[in-house]
Amino acid sequence: MLDAEALYRELARGVRQLATSDTRLVGITSGGAWLAERLHKDMNLPGAPSAISSAMHRDDFSKRGMSGAGTQTVLDFDVNNANIILLDDVLYTGRTIRAVLNELFDYGRPASVKLAVLVDRGGRELPVQPDYAAARVTLPSAQSLSLARDDAGVFSFRIEGN
Repeated sequence: MLDAEALYRELARGVRQLATSDTRLVGITSGGAWLAERLHKDMNLPGAPSAISSAMHRDDFSKRGMSGAGTQTVLDFDVNNANIILLDDVLYTGRTIRAVLNELFDYGRPASVKLAVLVDRGGRELPVQPDYAAARVTLPSAQSLSLARDDAGVFSFRIEGN
């Protein structure tokens, strides 16, 4: 079983290496937003953590609708010319990242966007690769992997499916 807390510490090291003094962290709802919130605090960054939703730009919106949308996009900075690190819990097909990039560009044109993920599980359907992945794992396509967070803020993984 994957140790989510150990992987979080590894992700934090990777994000610190990717970040510059003006980098903004943006977490993808919901697992990525949890990561951004905790990293923002652990790195003593100014302002509030930002979150971005893929709900409105998903290619399966007609099937999913707003389900799983969770929080909506909240960006407390001007996206134009910003250096951004997108954070997500699990990278799989790349479709969520495509949707999030479309959402991000609705707010402006960043100078750069990097992607850091807790787990890269392969299986890409789109040409999307992380700049940093704390772990790479292989799971059957029938299984889903997602980050969970308890009331104390401790991370764990949830695996569902066959």
